[in-house]
Amino acid sequence: MGTLKIHELPEQERPREKLAAHGAAALTDSELIGILLRTGIPGANAVDVGRQLIAQFGSLAALARASLAELAKTKGVGRAKAVQLAAAFGLASRLAREAIADTPLNTPAQIFDLLGAEMRQLGKESLRVVLLDAKLRLLRVEQVSLGSLNECLAHPREILRPAVLYNAFAFILVHNHPSGDPMPSDPDRRVTIRMAEAAKMLQVQFFDHVILGSPSPGRAPYFSFREAGVI
Repeated sequence: MGTLKIHELPEQERPREKLAAHGAAALTDSELIGILLRTGIPGANAVDVGRQLIAQFGSLAALARASLAELAKTKGVGRAKAVQLAAAFGLASRLAREAIADTPLNTPAQIFDLLGAEMRQLGKESLRVVLLDAKLRLLRVEQVSLGSLNECLAHPREILRPAVLYNAFAFILVHNHPSGDPMPSDPDRRVTIRMAEAAKMLQVQFFDHVILGSPSPGRAPYFSFREAGVI
């Protein structure tokens, strides 16, 4: 006997009805993905395809990090559904940013909440500057470079330009490690020290440099140079 189609399930087990009755928190990750996909493939309903997607990429975080092309070539997805999934993950990251608009960003955990979901989707390192006002509230986020972090791409003048342009009181340097391991490399450390010296000269507060990775048992999903005592 094959897998039941969504409409063949008891009403209380159908993802849409379940969400309407109990809210999104009552659904599994694969059920939420199934709602976005809407239809499955022969022998697998939309929830099954959602479950297969998570298994294929290894985790929900890895699925969110997948490119549009990787999603589109997955059996049961295709381009249209890949775009829907990418849009949902994009909205999640924007909601996280909006939720902390009036909150002081003074911990690396908040930076992870702000940018972690979005930057985990990237296959390359992205270097960004989080600009803050005098109360350490978010002004804006500017991408400085995309590619492996090195001292050429992360020149102090390129990093400090947005801070000067938008009259920021302070800034936090943020970049991701696509490997998921947030521990800093030697170039990461050298860039941080150079930035601290340059920011001091321009009298802009260099509040932190946060490296974002992926959640993993036994370690934080980020590394903070401020917490490490470097800044």
